[in-house]
Amino acid sequence: MARSEVSSSAVLLDIEGTTTPIRFVYETLFPYARDHGPSLIRELWDDESLRSVREQLWKQNEMDQSEGAPRLQRRTPELEIATVIDYYRWLMDRDRKLTPLKTIQGLVWERGFETGELRSEVFADVPPALSRWREAGRQTAIYSSGSALAQQQLFRHSNRGDLTGFISAYFDTRTGGKREAESYSAIARQLKTAPGDILFISDVLEELDAARDAGLTTVVCVRAGNADITKPHSHRIIRSFDELS
Repeated sequence: MARSEVSSSAVLLDIEGTTTPIRFVYETLFPYARDHGPSLIRELWDDESLRSVREQLWKQNEMDQSEGAPRLQRRTPELEIATVIDYYRWLMDRDRKLTPLKTIQGLVWERGFETGELRSEVFADVPPALSRWREAGRQTAIYSSGSALAQQQLFRHSNRGDLTGFISAYFDTRTGGKREAESYSAIARQLKTAPGDILFISDVLEELDAARDAGLTTVVCVRAGNADITKPHSHRIIRSFDELS
């Protein structure tokens, strides 16, 4: 397959549906987090790692009352834990892209990867591309709604080996929403790279539109298992990273 030249000095990658099958995320990662999240919340309730998360959940819970979210209660410690767990499940069932939810999920997945219960999947063309870009002097970064911790664990414990050596930075919801142009401007600043020198690859048109509005070069990745793209667009289409030099 002939490859097209990548003129950018940095490559920014989405995960779900781009480097990793959507099926793995929804059939393995999410069910694991739903099943194991409650026990982790109980275990780490008073730990520093959950302290700020708990406060963020309380603030978000007030805003979600209009949508029928289970109300958090503090009458007793046990009641607060139980209602936080109910709310955690409610957020998961709606696939909300919230930092406190993603933080808990990341902690759950970290344990699953470290114990060997989880092993992530990446497409076969991903490792050669990461190696190719590094050899060409390009930096590769990840931008996903999953926490930076979860991203690191996914690439460290993949079915293709530890790929973290190829990745220089990880960005998550703390940077901003993936459908907001300012998020990509912020990433460019943190990478110390001009927006036009960054290639962003994703399977979601709204993300690509936002990245283009920020000045990034964009490519839509069409993978088996991804939702069909029916909306008209002008982003270049690839079906494998093998199509990029």
